[in-house]
Amino acid sequence: MIKVGITGGIGSGKSTVCRIFKVLGIPVFEADSVAKQLMNTDQQIREQLIGLFGSSVYLSDHTLNRKYLAEIVFKNPSLLAKLNAMVHPAVGKAFDDWYLIQQAPYALHEAAILFESGFYKKMDKTIAVIANENERIDRVMQRDKINEELVRQRIKNQLNDTERIKLADYVISNNDNELIIPQILEIDKKIRTNG
Repeated sequence: MIKVGITGGIGSGKSTVCRIFKVLGIPVFEADSVAKQLMNTDQQIREQLIGLFGSSVYLSDHTLNRKYLAEIVFKNPSLLAKLNAMVHPAVGKAFDDWYLIQQAPYALHEAAILFESGFYKKMDKTIAVIANENERIDRVMQRDKINEELVRQRIKNQLNDTERIKLADYVISNNDNELIIPQILEIDKKIRTNG
């Protein structure tokens, strides 16, 4: 079975694209969701996070204080790198375990920082979902109820679309004036046919 990494900057529409692939019968591993789950449930990761960010990194109900963590790491690239170094090995293992039980022509590994983390090297093919920056900012401001400055901080910590396009085997353009379903169907056909 072919491993296909799918990525895109914040607000690009990765999740929407992945929902369409799911309708086509393609399993999707959502790395960012798994990372959040592991930060809540994996005792070793919890201890490392408290050691690096203090006890405020968890709320009184013992769940991750995502807002607190985001405010810290998106302003400090070195802390973001340390966070990723703590969590990524466990996410990689979770993907490997998940992949072994999938039954499909190919499986998607969705991750916001697929290229930045180097995890794309474990994939057979990669897809980049791109959208113009102003649309991405508007989407994230509406979705997360945060201001433009916070969205721009997050964007700054990710590759730009030009770099993603260079690294990707396939590109889906997800601007408001473009149809994504025909693009997805074309890529699905190519992967099923040629790998």
